[in-house]
Amino acid sequence: MQVTVEVPEELGAALNLTDRNPAGAALEAMALEAFRERKLTGYQLRALLGIPTRFDLWESLKERRIETYPVEDLEHDVAVMKALLPPA
Repeated sequence: MQVTVEVPEELGAALNLTDRNPAGAALEAMALEAFRERKLTGYQLRALLGIPTRFDLWESLKERRIETYPVEDLEHDVAVMKALLPPA
């Protein structure tokens, strides 16, 4: 699929698109947002962005401060573990 986006020059500079590949930056931004929204898996994100290993993906997400284990998942896991523990 091909997508064309026009960005005014002054906004392109503000978005730091002049120093890098604008198409690649747009693809990366869309892919990362889809990952945050859980529309893409880690494997799909790696394939789309050409990231070779899951360890490289985790490092990349860490640098961008993108959580891979949301608070909601933690809360769910804690509730499940509490349900599995014998009564005190």
